[in-house]
Amino acid sequence: MKGPGFKRALVTGGAGFIGSHVAERLVGLGVQVRVLDNLSVGVRENVPQGAELVVGDVRDAATVERALDGVDIVFHLAARVSIRASVDGFYDDAQTNVMGTLTVLQACAEQKVRRFVYASSMGVYADAPTPDPIPETHPTEPISPYGVGKLAGEKYLLCLAGVLGLEPIILRYFNTYGPRQGYTPYVGVITIFIKRLLAGEPPVIFGDGEQRRDFVYVGDVADATVLAAQKDVAGEVFNIGTGRATSVNEVAALLCGKLNPTIRPEYAPAHPGELRYSVPDISKARRLLGYDPKGRLEDKIDEVIAWHLGR
Repeated sequence: MKGPGFKRALVTGGAGFIGSHVAERLVGLGVQVRVLDNLSVGVRENVPQGAELVVGDVRDAATVERALDGVDIVFHLAARVSIRASVDGFYDDAQTNVMGTLTVLQACAEQKVRRFVYASSMGVYADAPTPDPIPETHPTEPISPYGVGKLAGEKYLLCLAGVLGLEPIILRYFNTYGPRQGYTPYVGVITIFIKRLLAGEPPVIFGDGEQRRDFVYVGDVADATVLAAQKDVAGEVFNIGTGRATSVNEVAALLCGKLNPTIRPEYAPAHPGELRYSVPDISKARRLLGYDPKGRLEDKIDEVIAWHLGR
């Protein structure tokens, strides 16, 4: 990967799962990295050596302004990341994902930060009728509060960019998996299944398991994020995934086979707000960013399992 073209970066949520991998890539490129994280989900150990950690919340304007001092570019990954939890916790979801984003945008305008990379989500899309890959022009009619909040962040960023002097880049991440994904009962089906199987418990599939997702390795997502910051693509929106569909049943079968072939999944009613089909067309990211995801689930899953065993 070539030199970044910027010297000092702020990664909000940089002690978390994806954010820490982005911070690690930037440090490896010689960028001075500052991480802003409230450590509600992220952990200090995830922050790469050489990066500065500011412990604080993106909703606190004074803390955000302090974290932005001297920064050339912002990678805004701090968020409450849960479709399921956003249904009951819609107020807290909006406070962090909408108001937190606006707090960072306001501070960027005051600090004269120009480039802003925003981590959005597949949750902004309407459900697709088939598992065929969807482009960035697919209807954005989210069916969860989380998706509504992420789409609101996109709209605010694109609407205000010219007024605030920002160069926005929006990345819609699909189902990301890999090392450092902390366990919660709501996020990351691969991590949830691994945790249950390691405890001798069956994975629980909500619905019939034939819902299809794009599972993208965190290293590929981090690479795409840094690539986007290096390209002249201000104002563009990109799908970040692999373009390959995998059913939840297939994920469960893979993990049961790896960890405990005697266990069979259990089934429960589907959760509201979750897309049945969520597979991206990534041709735009390939063309404009040079994005080329290398990780395949069947090849990377042993690495993920090993990380959890090491915990």
